[in-house]
Amino acid sequence: MKEKIPEKTVSIIVPVYNAQNFLKKCVDSILTQTFHRLEVILVDDGAQDDSPRMCDAYTKQDSRVKVIHKPNGGLVSAWMAGVERSSGEYLMFVDSDDWIDACMVEELVKGASGETGEIVCCNFVIERPNGKEECRHELAPGVYEGKRLETEVKTELLGNERRTVSMSRCMKLFSRELITDNLQFCNPELRMGEDVIIVLSALCDCRRLVILKDALYYHYFYNPASMVHKYDPKMAEGIRGLNRTIRIILEAKKVENGKTQQERESIYLTMLSVKNELRGGKKGYAGRIAELCRREHMGDSLKQYDIRAQERANRMILWIMKRPDTLRCMAGKLAFSLYDRWMSGH
Repeated sequence: MKEKIPEKTVSIIVPVYNAQNFLKKCVDSILTQTFHRLEVILVDDGAQDDSPRMCDAYTKQDSRVKVIHKPNGGLVSAWMAGVERSSGEYLMFVDSDDWIDACMVEELVKGASGETGEIVCCNFVIERPNGKEECRHELAPGVYEGKRLETEVKTELLGNERRTVSMSRCMKLFSRELITDNLQFCNPELRMGEDVIIVLSALCDCRRLVILKDALYYHYFYNPASMVHKYDPKMAEGIRGLNRTIRIILEAKKVENGKTQQERESIYLTMLSVKNELRGGKKGYAGRIAELCRREHMGDSLKQYDIRAQERANRMILWIMKRPDTLRCMAGKLAFSLYDRWMSGH
């Protein structure tokens, strides 16, 4: 007997900025989905290459495609504009340099019940120049509802070395209201952890969460040249803003152990700032790391929560954060330089 699929439309929102080299592969992978009740919204965020023309060409090729042209406002403003234009009962997000398997939408919709307040998650593949890496959610595959959702998921969303559920807005199918009802928390000016804000809000509100087994349907293109992987002198400031917003969300949603989750998450976010300095910081990076750890009270927090790391890179960072002197910082900088060269295939 053929499995029943909810008779609802899925809106797929694709923010587009200077993506002419990747856009065709991305959009073609969406338009060739085995699930056909799609609305595809391409949001041209003031691109300066051939992307806007390519977007317009797709509207002539397929009536399911809609295009928004807007001044550049950043990733959050782009996908928010797409959400406001969309009409589907379910929402999905795909980044313009990524692509998805032909079965992805159909398989995610199969996992849905058709009721409101649900999120269905697949897994993903990181596509690197020197190979692929399969990535799965830490949370075991299955359906989480009721008490199980509250105790096994919502109390463990943040504050772990590896998040139980990925905070990427991609590789997920959302009931529409989980996104639209939480746009109030989104800030287009936020440049750090943009996805965390909307996904955390949605997870706090969801009444049914599904983690598909295996389901490696989403392909994330790892571009070593991307700004995401370069030094950001404003990262520490951005992380403080992200931390404030996380605190606001967890308090607004009345998450049982929200304060503990936020404080533990603050440690892991500070680790990103330290990694940023080790990877790309120039003169004075050791002093900035020491000041960062002092300002964020890392000594006290690390003792209070007894944070341990499994990943080698994180063990190095924690070792530095416990005593951020010049020698440890120099050792960490050398280690990350060698690691990044290997990851980029050089």
